[in-house]
Amino acid sequence: MTMNPSSELLLVVTSFPKLEDAQAMARKLVENRLAACVQIQEGIHSIYHWDGKVCEEKEVLLSAKTVADKWLEISGFIKSHHPYDLPEVLGFHPEKYEEQYGKWVQAEVK
Repeated sequence: MTMNPSSELLLVVTSFPKLEDAQAMARKLVENRLAACVQIQEGIHSIYHWDGKVCEEKEVLLSAKTVADKWLEISGFIKSHHPYDLPEVLGFHPEKYEEQYGKWVQAEVK
């Protein structure tokens, strides 16, 4: 694992109403080198408060692998290209990861 905090791996998670939306975002993130890899998982069942009521929706979860110094750029990009008014955009630092994979992610987003 790298010791430079700005190049530490970052997993960015967001959800979408449709598979097509998630696929379009995934392609844009990789093409713009904001993420090295994006995984999409269908079949997420979300329950949440919105506009004063409890909502239940099927969603698609997108997980993008990037580095910490891309946080502002990738989160801003997601927010500006997302179909939701207030998209979930979460960033997580993996505590441990395979060193060669980490180097590959860093190389792909630089």
